Amino acid sequence: MTVTAAPPALLHRVGDRALAWLDAHREHFRLTPEDRATNRALLERLKPVGELVINMRVLLREGVAGSQQRNRAGQLLDFAWRELLDGGNVLAALQHDEPFSPVPLEIYGSFHELGHRHPGLERAIATARQTQSWSALEMVPNRRLGVLNAERKLGLTPSGDFGRAFSRTWLAQRPEPWTVQLHIAYDVTHTVFHLTNWGAAPERIPPQVADYLARYLPAWLEDWADLGHWDLLGELLFVDACLPRPSLDAEVWERFAAAQDPGGAMPLQREMPDGDAATVFDIVHHPTLVAAFASAMATSRALADAL
Repeated sequence: MTVTAAPPALLHRVGDRALAWLDAHREHFRLTPEDRATNRALLERLKPVGELVINMRVLLREGVAGSQQRNRAGQLLDFAWRELLDGGNVLAALQHDEPFSPVPLEIYGSFHELGHRHPGLERAIATARQTQSWSALEMVPNRRLGVLNAERKLGLTPSGDFGRAFSRTWLAQRPEPWTVQLHIAYDVTHTVFHLTNWGAAPERIPPQVADYLARYLPAWLEDWADLGHWDLLGELLFVDACLPRPSLDAEVWERFAAAQDPGGAMPLQREMPDGDAATVFDIVHHPTLVAAFASAMATSRALADAL
């Protein structure tokens, strides 16, 4: 079956609208005094901030944003570092309270790539990494890849073997493709995220794994599009854009774009939820972030392939 690639204008439009919504709703990323009261709540509230930073990093790195998008992305990154994280002090305090949590390291890694520095946080991370406990912490394989990738971003000697960690993932073992249910599908996408450093190095996908994905990803894309699971579909579209020969399937991208709210938000599944602004934000901020970075990667590949 011949697949028609989506036009770059469609791919770009999805991301442009998503970024506009994220910018308009930036205040909902802000941590509250209640969030800071317990580290459990803080960890939950920091996750969207980390995702925002990774997203803006991808958009700026791929170089497909227009001047307005670049300005928005830069302003959101500055807002996240200075206001949401108090110049890194929030991460440093969390690292002090929970020295073996990988969350400060992973969030800081993306800021470090962008030139931000917090010496106190770096010293605290270095102290934790000197212990045996740091490498002994039990994690699912793709989470271990995330920690190793964050260490690589900071220029640190990895606390484990990257290839060995990858070999333990579901994707590296290439099991039966029909077993890809919801949590396994997210394991697949996150393995590719960390393996490629969020698309910066797609050549790190081993050829046999790239062939496996190229063979079965089209069916997975169609299945999750039929189910209207736009969050997971967006992550799989990002994976597609990392392959040596991405499909950029026009039909799937048209369905993805049609699901987007006129204001730019992307529903988690099926249609936009009801509720007040804060409730809706908590549900749709992740699929909207996913839509933005999938758009950036796909647009970049489409333009590169057109040259």
